[in-house]
Amino acid sequence: MNQENQVLKQRREKAEALAALGVNIFSNSFKPANRVKELLPKGEHLAEETFEETRFTYSIAGRIMSMRKFGKAAFCHLADSSGQIQIYIKQDVAGEEQFTAFKKWDIGDIVGIEGKLFKTQTGELSVMADKLVMITKSLRPLPEKWHGLTNVETRYRQRYVDLIVTPESRDIFRKRVEIIRLIREFLGNRGFMEVETPMMQPIPGGATAKPFKTHHNALGMDLYLRIAPELYLKRLLVGGFERVFEINRNFRNEGLSTRHNPEFTMLEFYQAYATYHDMMDITEELISWLSQEVNDTMEIEYQGIRVDLTPPWSRLTMNEALVKIGGLEAEIVADDDKVLALAGPGKARTALFELLVEEKLINPTFITSYPIEVSPLARRNEQDPTITDRFELFITGREIANAFSELSDPIDQRRRLEQQIAEKGDDEEIHAEMDEDFVRALEYGMPAAAGQGIGIDRLIMLLTNSPSIRDVILFPHMKPETESEDGKQKTGNKKEKGQDGSCGKCKK
Repeated sequence: MNQENQVLKQRREKAEALAALGVNIFSNSFKPANRVKELLPKGEHLAEETFEETRFTYSIAGRIMSMRKFGKAAFCHLADSSGQIQIYIKQDVAGEEQFTAFKKWDIGDIVGIEGKLFKTQTGELSVMADKLVMITKSLRPLPEKWHGLTNVETRYRQRYVDLIVTPESRDIFRKRVEIIRLIREFLGNRGFMEVETPMMQPIPGGATAKPFKTHHNALGMDLYLRIAPELYLKRLLVGGFERVFEINRNFRNEGLSTRHNPEFTMLEFYQAYATYHDMMDITEELISWLSQEVNDTMEIEYQGIRVDLTPPWSRLTMNEALVKIGGLEAEIVADDDKVLALAGPGKARTALFELLVEEKLINPTFITSYPIEVSPLARRNEQDPTITDRFELFITGREIANAFSELSDPIDQRRRLEQQIAEKGDDEEIHAEMDEDFVRALEYGMPAAAGQGIGIDRLIMLLTNSPSIRDVILFPHMKPETESEDGKQKTGNKKEKGQDGSCGKCKK
């Protein structure tokens, strides 16, 4: 029997021994009246080895994170979602019956404690326990290094363990919740209405990506998990809702990487009678404000790189970026044939930008004037019809947001969608079909508008200094575990590649 199985056997034997003592090891009768964070300030006035007035008894519940036993006494640390505090258990205070049961407790058990506050000789605030309740017996031990998991694979695959033992992970996900709450507050204060649009769509649109396909039996039709909410949000502009936003999941049946997960969270928002310039102003204000709120600064560090989010941010056209940052001569950038020769066939100018410029954009930079060939849903620029009124925001060499003035001309929109479908037609993995209802909606008249998509996961990576998208998604997708001959779990995530199939606003 290997060591792990031996420990599991010992845990189960302790559970059986507690049951023999009449202890319910999975009880639901203890109701804590206090949280740890409520107790911590109360110790400020206590002298060392001094008890609080005897009339004050506190009750807390949480998980045992460490334990030291000394014959008829023991110390342990108990943690709830608000903090951690030391517990002192003495047989002559708790009583022999409770202390006998306590000796079967382990690190990882979830327990309830009642007692009074005091300070030890070292000045540590503690609870002298006079009531001990087993709430849940842990049958599997926590990692030996209980202060944090160092195995990245285990952190992602067993997030529940990661959250128990890694304070930094808990902090990241608390920040994630706070960031999303603040985004809702920011947009709500500016008159935007939060809406929900279909997750299952008969025609996946708003971006170019391979969708997940399913079948609805009652309707007798195939449906697709959405790759973007864009076309439905624009329908709402047609319907008269002038400022709308949605924070929800998108799904793309593509690769995995440090920047990509098959399901990811997007913010998309649309404003009637606005342009992509307005979207730049809103984005600059939103992200710099978020950083100040959650990090108390607009100057942050991301993976050893200093990033200054203080407005105003740089704004460059794609051609200007190719010259100023990519190092190309202006006369080359202005010549389509020379650009094509440098970048190779395909969407040459954009490909050249990705090759020479993108990773160098560390501080926030808006790149504008994208070619119309890569922007099928964006409004043409009135001075130069070969480009669109569109921008992408880059920070730390990564795209964070994508926005444009919306194309409201249904005739031009149909023509461009037909061209996009023709280009996608040879790719059997990408669904290519005209969304006739969307074009019909535009024919009723959509107000001039601008819209934007921000990848929430990438934004949270930036604001929490997280190197991988898996660090900011509670349960990221991974290849299944396989079991080796010795019974141990092996994983299959050695090589995973991400694809950035994208067109429209939705980026991971």
